[in-house]
Amino acid sequence: MHSDILKEYGFINATPVLTAFGTGLINHTWKVSYMGKDYILQRINDNVFKQPADITSNISLLAAYLKQHHPGYFFVAPVKTIHGDEMVFLKDEGYFRMFPFVAGSHSKDVLKTAAEAFEAASQFGKFTRLLAGINIRQLKISIPDFHNLSLRYHQFLEALKNGNSQRIKETKALADELAGHAAIVNEYQNITGNSNFKLRVTHHDTKISNVLFDDAGKGLCVIDLDTVMPGYFISDVGDMMRTYLSPVSEEEKDFSKIIIRDDFYEAIVKGYYRQMKDELTQTEKKYFFYAGTFMIYMQAIRFLTDYLNNDIYYGAKYPGHNLVRAGNQAVLLQRLLEKEKTFSKIIEN
Repeated sequence: MHSDILKEYGFINATPVLTAFGTGLINHTWKVSYMGKDYILQRINDNVFKQPADITSNISLLAAYLKQHHPGYFFVAPVKTIHGDEMVFLKDEGYFRMFPFVAGSHSKDVLKTAAEAFEAASQFGKFTRLLAGINIRQLKISIPDFHNLSLRYHQFLEALKNGNSQRIKETKALADELAGHAAIVNEYQNITGNSNFKLRVTHHDTKISNVLFDDAGKGLCVIDLDTVMPGYFISDVGDMMRTYLSPVSEEEKDFSKIIIRDDFYEAIVKGYYRQMKDELTQTEKKYFFYAGTFMIYMQAIRFLTDYLNNDIYYGAKYPGHNLVRAGNQAVLLQRLLEKEKTFSKIIEN
């Protein structure tokens, strides 16, 4: 299978060496070593990305815009095949693409310091800022309704009516707690109807592993651009808050370990504002704290919805897995809300 794909890139004079690479859950990724050079080969998960050609179109659009308007920006563009294509389709195997492996760079699976959070936030902010002049309507929607909180809330309410009846009873206290935060959904609906909120080039998946760092620990660029599409800044900032602020992830069962690190919050604010302070409207700036509640709440109800629907979307590695995740995110949301006054001062300063 791999040899047929690699021939499309002209890899025929020697035997390439392939090794599994990274910890991504959606696409399969390999590192390819061929005649002294290294590459990254990925198979696109077309169960998640229904139209892989849309991803290719988006990345080509971004690459062309940045090359013309910001040629100094470090952008990892796809390697083209011998036919000039940026994606290969193999019958019964799927869609593949290749990128150069960036020597002297590394990504991180775990965020350890506030300095790393600052660098990451700065890189995601820079990415959006440099692409501010692009025609946003030319970008395709790679995952429809990905961060549509109104839809996710509707799905949550439907699951409470029509889901697994035993699980509905079991989770009543948590469901009531989350339903009590419905004002977060109302705010989202206000945002989508507010002309002072701009649709921007948004990454939509700002976990730390999607930033490349150099050997000195400075951010180089953002990677994994499959979810890049028009969106609101709250998606990127909110996802950083959701995944950077606590020392433990959504998988943690011991909820006493879920805390909010003030210095990491300040790092996200400073890093993102370093790039986006003059780009955001005054209205958008008022919603900086809200961004965190938006993303954490959405993930909490998505996990609980899936649990009520018998784990059909995320799956479960053990009984109650999605219930643990939902409870975890509900605690994280509460911990963040407790800090609203403190963090609002950080944002103002």
